[in-house]
Amino acid sequence: MHLFRITFCALSLLAGIGCGVAAPAAAVPVSDEPTREDCNAAVAEARALATTLPADHLSRYFAERHLLQALVEAGNGEFDECVDMAARASDEVRERRHELRPGERLKVLGADE
Repeated sequence: MHLFRITFCALSLLAGIGCGVAAPAAAVPVSDEPTREDCNAAVAEARALATTLPADHLSRYFAERHLLQALVEAGNGEFDECVDMAARASDEVRERRHELRPGERLKVLGADE
């Protein structure tokens, strides 16, 4: 009787291992990581939103900088960071975090200035 229990347990263990080896894809969860397509869609949406502001608006300027960084992150294969930067750009436009007072102008200095 004792030998029967050991044999049964050993065969059950081997059957369980065999099922795990036969279907390894079933054990791997589906990734929720953003893809290049997700990144491109987020950037396109944020860019369309940014174009609703005038070209000299400070929030549009910052949103466009966020979009440039999003494209850099996408080029590095960091699609989650790309989507995050595109979301920052959208938030910048929606909330208009940066505004110039009347009479003020945005002066962007070049690299040599």
